[in-house]
Amino acid sequence: MPSQPAGESGRTHSQPAGEPGRKHSVEEELASRLGRGEEVILATVVKLDGEPPSQTGAKLLMSRSAALAGTLGCSEFDSAALEEAGSIAEEGSPRIRTYRHDLGSIDVYVEPYVAAPTLLVFAATPVADSLVRWAGEVGFRAVLVPNATDVPGRQAGELYVVHTNHDAPDLVDALEAVLPRNPRFIGLVGSRRHTGHHLEALRAKGVPEEVIARIQSPVGLDLGSRTPQEIALSILAGLVAVRRGGSGGWKASLT
Repeated sequence: MPSQPAGESGRTHSQPAGEPGRKHSVEEELASRLGRGEEVILATVVKLDGEPPSQTGAKLLMSRSAALAGTLGCSEFDSAALEEAGSIAEEGSPRIRTYRHDLGSIDVYVEPYVAAPTLLVFAATPVADSLVRWAGEVGFRAVLVPNATDVPGRQAGELYVVHTNHDAPDLVDALEAVLPRNPRFIGLVGSRRHTGHHLEALRAKGVPEEVIARIQSPVGLDLGSRTPQEIALSILAGLVAVRRGGSGGWKASLT
């Protein structure tokens, strides 16, 4: 394929791949996708050797399988970066890659942005309302799930689950719907006195004991919380501890 000078590869640095005529900078697209909690990979040219069809600072935004915005200067460089996008996303850390062309080579800083963890918050309660409002401030993408029948499809990234109503008649159905996705965390608001029968129902349905043992109840760090907002704060603090490997102390199980 004949090489193309920078800016003549079919799209400009401000025009997303696959969307001719729609002006949208790489930075805007990156901010938009990160705001939605999506996983993306950003490639930036940091050095030229020779006279390759590129320029320092050229950017290409990618998913694991598609170019999303921008260009490194020509289709050969874009294709080379895209071939490595999946492995770099899997590694989860930035890399410097060199891509070669007949006219010269480019060094590219390839940086993965991991998908924000999803927090499924079951039941429309005051605690749930605060969880959903605040979760984004500490790095989670919260989704309110009013009923077990409303469980969304699989999301990119880690999954955390908190059920905020131990009296919900469909609580067991809700847990059955999410357990096969192997959530990193599952919590139930309420003491074991209020949630124990739900765990027994899961056992009766054949859920393995090691899975049931991972369900945290009560849920929330021991802050002495009383109001719905305080309870939500204690839950979020606990989720941050789980995500970051902290040693926060969970509430003791009550009888």
